[in-house]
Amino acid sequence: MIGEKVLQFKDKNVSLQELQKSIEDYLSSEGFTVQSSAPSVHGTVIQAKKGHFLAGIIDADRALTILLSGVPQDFTVRIGIGKWLEHLGVALVETLLLSDLFLVVDVAETAWNIEIEDKLVRKINSLVG
Repeated sequence: MIGEKVLQFKDKNVSLQELQKSIEDYLSSEGFTVQSSAPSVHGTVIQAKKGHFLAGIIDADRALTILLSGVPQDFTVRIGIGKWLEHLGVALVETLLLSDLFLVVDVAETAWNIEIEDKLVRKINSLVG
């Protein structure tokens, strides 16, 4: 998918709950509305959107979507654009993984997505070390 980023970390021994909280705090500090799914054996989904800021660039129901999965010593972070889910906090990650968690995006969305993803990737890399 255009603009999707996949980061894999091995032998880092990072608390995924603390990483999730740090990502949420970072996105909130950047003006995003943030929501997360409940953790499961398949991972945790974080979604972030910026209200009217994106209104002529991407559909209003789209959000930056991050999937954290794995264990502290070996985990993956996937970042892309996904559909904003109104009740993500109560959704099961298993259900989300069966649907299209990440969407194919057009040119305007791709440019925005790459810019935001690159900033987030740098932040995650600095958090993980």
